[in-house]
Amino acid sequence: MNENERSDKRAWTEEFRERMDRFESHAPGAGHSASIKIRVASGCFHRKHSPNAYAIIDEFLRADRERSYSFMEHESGPELLVYLSVAAAGISLAASVISLVTAIIQARAEGIKRGDKPRDPIELIVRGFDRSGKLEEEKILRFNPDDKVSRELIEKALRKAAGQIGKDKKPRGKRNG
Repeated sequence: MNENERSDKRAWTEEFRERMDRFESHAPGAGHSASIKIRVASGCFHRKHSPNAYAIIDEFLRADRERSYSFMEHESGPELLVYLSVAAAGISLAASVISLVTAIIQARAEGIKRGDKPRDPIELIVRGFDRSGKLEEEKILRFNPDDKVSRELIEKALRKAAGQIGKDKKPRGKRNG
């Protein structure tokens, strides 16, 4: 990696940190924030090239009354900023988040069937910062357009990754005692 690439990566990391900090500052309770990214392996996954997929995604977003996340569009694919609550059983991830991630991945496949381009695989990525402020990123799943998408598979992978991202990070927010 040359100096320009390192500089770009540092700039992106700081932009990402600020985005996460803004989101986390409005989150209730004890826990921490994480990013769930649905990223195309190559090319673009945004409205211009995937209008059919985004029509399905928009329909899901309109119907979702819980909204325990922030939905962001990027050229490389959607990102969800989520709050991971700390509970007696460990890290908790809202069911609406798992449903939305599943819907986005299914919408991508359905959009391609209806003519969206490109057909590149998508990756499911969970990101956050550890206690020392270092960026953590884990690619947890990869789907080709024709792969069967299972909510159970996505839920299991997301819950496992959510428990790992920031596991040593001190929860922010309210605590008893």
